[in-house]
Amino acid sequence: ENPEPDRASIYHSVIINTSKEMMCYSDFPIPAHFPNFMHNSLIMDYYRMYADHFQLTKHIRFNTHVLNIKKRSDFSRSGQWDVETENKDGRREKHIFDAVMICIGHHCQPNLPLHDFPGIETFTGKYFHSRDYKTPEEWRNKKAVVIGIGNSGGDIAVELSRVTKQLYLSTRRGAWVLNRVGDDGIPLDLLFNRVLNILRNVIPFSLICSLGEKRLNSRFNHSLYNLKPKHRLFSQHPTVNDELPNRILSGTVQVKPNIRRFHGSNVEFDDGSIVDDVDLVVFATGYNFSFPFLASNVVPVSENQTSLYKYVFPPELDRPTLAIIGLVQPLGAIMPISEMQARWATRVFKALGYVLHILNSCFVIRYVSSQRHTIQVDYIDYMDEIADLVGVRPRISRLLLTDPRLGLNLLLGPCTPYQYRLRGPGKWAGARQAIFTQWDRVAQPMQTRPCNEPEPLRSLKWPLLLSAAVVGLAAYYYKNSLLVFLQDPAALLDMMKSWLPTH
Repeated sequence: ENPEPDRASIYHSVIINTSKEMMCYSDFPIPAHFPNFMHNSLIMDYYRMYADHFQLTKHIRFNTHVLNIKKRSDFSRSGQWDVETENKDGRREKHIFDAVMICIGHHCQPNLPLHDFPGIETFTGKYFHSRDYKTPEEWRNKKAVVIGIGNSGGDIAVELSRVTKQLYLSTRRGAWVLNRVGDDGIPLDLLFNRVLNILRNVIPFSLICSLGEKRLNSRFNHSLYNLKPKHRLFSQHPTVNDELPNRILSGTVQVKPNIRRFHGSNVEFDDGSIVDDVDLVVFATGYNFSFPFLASNVVPVSENQTSLYKYVFPPELDRPTLAIIGLVQPLGAIMPISEMQARWATRVFKALGYVLHILNSCFVIRYVSSQRHTIQVDYIDYMDEIADLVGVRPRISRLLLTDPRLGLNLLLGPCTPYQYRLRGPGKWAGARQAIFTQWDRVAQPMQTRPCNEPEPLRSLKWPLLLSAAVVGLAAYYYKNSLLVFLQDPAALLDMMKSWLPTH
C-alpha cells in the first residue's frame, strides 16, 4: 500500500501485458486454467508455486535489505564479495559470497523531471509519480492530467477516466498503440514467430514499419486520435492498451501535447490550450536505474546508460563474478530473458568451460534517443544469442529432419520459453510435450461454458454446381444426339430402346 524507497511498486489493477505462455519459466508452465493475461495477484501465486515446486524458499532469506556490496581485498584472485545486510529488526550482518547477481530490474527509482515543467511549484492540486498511484476512487468527479503515454501512463489514464470529470493525457511524442488481443482473439504476442522474426531482419526497416503501421491504423487511425508519433513503429517500445481508443472515442480521455507551464490550478499546453481547476497530475515519466549499494566504479551509470557485456557482465572486473539480471527492456516478456541470463551467469560463475570475452554491449541504433531505449533488446534475437552461450539454442534445421512436427512448431509457432529446454544443460524431459500442448493452455481458461452450436444445414451449393457441370458436359458430348432429339424426338427414343436389354 505504501511504496518503499528503491523498490518497485504497482497499482492495484495491474494486469500483465505479456501472455502466460510467453512469460512463464521454461521448465514450469503456468497452470492451464490461469487466464492468458494475468492479474498481478495471480503472477504472485505462480511465483509461489514455482518456489514450492523447486523447494526454493528454504534458500531465501526474506525481509533482508542489502546495504552494500564491496570487492574483497583479494578480489583479483578470489573474485569474492563482502556483502552487508540488515534484517527487519535492524540487525546487521556481514557475509562473504563467491558471486553476486543483482536482480532489482529498472523500475525502482522514479524519474520525476519537475525542472521541465515551469510553475509546478505553484500548482495547487496534488502531483506524484505513477509509482505512487494505487487506486482511482479518491479522484471521482475531479480533473486529472496524466503525463506520459507508456504502458503505465496509458493504464492509469484509462482507469482514472472512468471516475474523473475529465482526464487529459499529455504526450510529447505520441505512441503506437498495440492491443493484447490479436487476430481471432489469440494473444498478440503468440502471433510472432521465428519466420516473422527472420522476415523482420531481412525486409528493409522502413517497409516492415510501414506494414505494421498500416495494420495498426486499420484498427484505429492514430492521426485521427492525435496519437501518431514522429518515430516509426519499431523505433520505440510500443504501448499495449486495449481500452485507450475507446476512452478517447467516448471523450473521457482527451489527448493533449506537452505541458508548457503550470499556474496555480491551471495547466497550459504547448498548443496554447488551458485547462482550469486541475486537481491531480500523474507523472508517468519512466524510471532511472542505478546501483547505490555498489561502488560507483563497479557498474557506472550515466544518463541511464551503462557498459555491460550482453547487458549482463560488467566488462572491467578482473573476475566475472557479478551479473546484472533483468535490466534489459525487451520487446517481449522479461521473465524468460532473466531466466536465460541467470542460466548463463551461473555457468560462468562455475567456470564450466566458458571463457568470457569482455566486450562493450552494443546499443541498437534503430531506437529513438531516450532514456527508455538504452537497455532495449529484441526478444527472439537476444534469447537465441544468450542460449548459444549456454548451449541450449534449439537446432531447428536438424529438428525439421529428425522431428518435423516439433521443428515446424518451433519455426511457425510462438517462441515460447520451452524451446530452450529441449537440449543442452538443464534439458527438461517435458519440454517437447509442453510445446505441443501450449495452445490447449491458451484455450482452456476461456472454455467456461458449453458452446454447443447447432450443426449448420448441409449446403446444396456444391451438389447443384456439380450437377450443372455434369449436365453441361453430357450436353456437349452428346450434342449431335441432342440436335436429332430436338428435330425428331421419336427417332431418338427408338435409338434408346435399342440400347435396352431384350427378353
